[in-house]
Amino acid sequence: MSSYARLVRFIPTGSSTPVIGEPVDAAVDVGIATYEGKPVEVNVLSGSSVLSPGERTGKTATVDKLLSPLAAEEVGTIRCIGLNYVDHAKEAKLPIPTVPTVFYKPATALADPYPAPTVIPKAFVADDAADYEAEFVVVLGKKAKDVSEADAWDYVAGYTAANDVSSRTAQFATSQWSFSKSFDGSCPIGPAFVPASQVKDVGALEIRGELNGKVVQRSKLDDLIFGVPRIVSHLSQGTTLLPGTVIITGTPAGVGFAADPKTLLRDGGEFRVFLSGGVGTLINKIVEEK
Repeated sequence: MSSYARLVRFIPTGSSTPVIGEPVDAAVDVGIATYEGKPVEVNVLSGSSVLSPGERTGKTATVDKLLSPLAAEEVGTIRCIGLNYVDHAKEAKLPIPTVPTVFYKPATALADPYPAPTVIPKAFVADDAADYEAEFVVVLGKKAKDVSEADAWDYVAGYTAANDVSSRTAQFATSQWSFSKSFDGSCPIGPAFVPASQVKDVGALEIRGELNGKVVQRSKLDDLIFGVPRIVSHLSQGTTLLPGTVIITGTPAGVGFAADPKTLLRDGGEFRVFLSGGVGTLINKIVEEK
């Protein structure tokens, strides 16, 4: 059982070095508080990663800049599961899959929460097809290979949230999804990391996506077609998954490209992903590359 309810990675005021810590106020939504410019006090830990946070130092620090819970050099390739909510499969008018659909994002896709911008590359701006996907993230804490579903939970370090930013025109031009979802900064994660031991029932967690102030996605995680044990087991068959592996697990119904009229990501817009259980609200400000 982790002794930490949740962890954040951040640049403290008066420093340029990333720090790991636990917010002093257990109730504060770190994403919203930092967005609103409110001070967030954190109990500083001795470690340099949420995977090995170390011990309490007795010191506190104020968040100057919120960072993704894991650094890009920790995650390797980001594993992604597509079409993994029952309601999303229905809105896409596709059959419920019997095997997880897997695609990949590179570590260069990893990005920080607000104030870091989410940039739609100029290569995709003219398509006017940039879309959001609120996603539940699983982070592995130890090396996993040929793991059974029964043992899968033992390999999970914890959870956070992501926005799987996608260019739909590029996605639907081919049967392979990675190109359309792998551009720099297309996988912001955060704001907080919650150790797996702090969540008794993943299915009871709620995920919500909000575009420009309007809730467009909302679901309990019990709508997942493939749950955490199946996903971890499936991805580890014949493949070694290293500690720090990030797995984004699919998005619920309500994506912008399926709406009528379409509700897409555009310059100056804002998308928020809320995940209950202590993770809080991941906020992304949208910028179109000129």
